[in-house]
Amino acid sequence: MIVRSFKKDAMVSPVLNRPTLVLNRNWQPVGVATVSRSLTLVWNDTARVVDPHDFRQYSWADWSRMAPGGDEPFIQAVSQRLRVPEVIVLRHYDRVHTSVVTFSRRNIYKRDRYTCQYCFAQPGSEELTIDHVLPRAQGGGSSWENCVLACVSCNKRKANRTPEQAHMPLARKPARPAWKPMYAWHAVRIESWSKFVSEAYWNVELDE
Repeated sequence: MIVRSFKKDAMVSPVLNRPTLVLNRNWQPVGVATVSRSLTLVWNDTARVVDPHDFRQYSWADWSRMAPGGDEPFIQAVSQRLRVPEVIVLRHYDRVHTSVVTFSRRNIYKRDRYTCQYCFAQPGSEELTIDHVLPRAQGGGSSWENCVLACVSCNKRKANRTPEQAHMPLARKPARPAWKPMYAWHAVRIESWSKFVSEAYWNVELDE
């Protein structure tokens, strides 16, 4: 049986550990799961695979009959190759994601899009550093609202001054970001996810 085959190979197949975007039944992103977990949900009839090209939904029976094409990643089952789902939609779950994004160096880089918030340069992660808007020397703490990315040059120029004191206006006021799939998975970028993730939707602050 195919489902037993991909579970058996889960420890050795990197494809099974690729990310799959999970939508609720209202087609709102609510999480990221591994391909192995996603296929299990589809097998159990808890979810349907969504084709990101035409938005059609597929049950396990339908999806397992579709052969992968070209350079598309696949899972080698006992008797066939199985397509790898990039997006699934849950059949009954209708809640929205309310998790708080972890305050970490990695997520600050993601929030600020690897861009210096003073000069807009994108020199690469090795030439970027985290700057305290209100310097620690003036009582500033480490938080989403007081930390931004700055290139090494701007960081040295600003020194222990506020943006106003240094005459270096910020590109935008720093804030705690709303959860997005990009914060849940960092190893692989899936281009088709952009069709399901609205910037306007995810930037709206949820009531707690």
